[in-house]
Amino acid sequence: MSIRNIKWLGLAVLIVLGSCARRPVADKPIKLEKRKLAELVHVMDSLTVLRPNSFYTKIKCNFSDTNRRISFKTSVRCIKDSIINPLITYLGIPFVNSIIRSDSLIISNRKDKCVIRSNMNFIKESFGVDFDYKNVEELLLGLPVAYDTAQRYFLINDPYNYIISSHRKRVIKKETKIKYDRDGILQLKKDRNENDDEDNNVLIRYYIDPSLKSIQKLVIDSPDDTTHIVVDYFSRDTVDTYLLPKEVVIDIVTARNHIVLTMDYDKTEINTPQEIYFVIPEEYGECSTKK
Repeated sequence: MSIRNIKWLGLAVLIVLGSCARRPVADKPIKLEKRKLAELVHVMDSLTVLRPNSFYTKIKCNFSDTNRRISFKTSVRCIKDSIINPLITYLGIPFVNSIIRSDSLIISNRKDKCVIRSNMNFIKESFGVDFDYKNVEELLLGLPVAYDTAQRYFLINDPYNYIISSHRKRVIKKETKIKYDRDGILQLKKDRNENDDEDNNVLIRYYIDPSLKSIQKLVIDSPDDTTHIVVDYFSRDTVDTYLLPKEVVIDIVTARNHIVLTMDYDKTEINTPQEIYFVIPEEYGECSTKK
């Protein structure tokens, strides 16, 4: 090998070593200032009431489960405590329009020219998630889902996250492995007045953003039906005085399915008049809901 080639080889080695030395190192998690449970509960109590009178957004969605993968766009119109109207389009063509109310759910399928008339149980039957109307609103707005200002909550000690939970940490570990204690009795959680809460079969952890201005993540476990849900709010946009979702990933694991839904919000509006347009053509029949 010539002297010239040796020099070029040495230069190449130096470049490689230099690039390795400058390789970015993953940021270490930062320990947060300690907060008391009462302070975090106050934050949650405040967040849960931040509901605009109306809401509109366009969402780019990527959906996958154990059987399929699909991308589509959804426009969502919502009138507080009244109605949610998601319209799904594919390749620019509307093909599913729906109306969600507290006591009913109607889906108009343009592709198959049929309609589904049901209630909120349809969501659980289709996706394994037991959400009511208010929960869907909360999810879309990035609010604490199923948070109850009358319930007692617990602080989960974590130096890198602010977490409050519907159950103590030891109960979460126990219930996500085995449902009942040695006597066959599931321990009831308490409300803030130390009364038993009968709706005790769902374990919820709320991860509060370090700014204390929004929810960062939500983890829901339902030992009864082995459902595990993680909702990550990766980024938010400020619209007027509201911190609304921008990038969201929902991961749902059930006994029979694994669903991942990513949502990218765009053109979000709040407190502007929203016109709901929903018509079922006369020729539409009932959709078959057989799986």
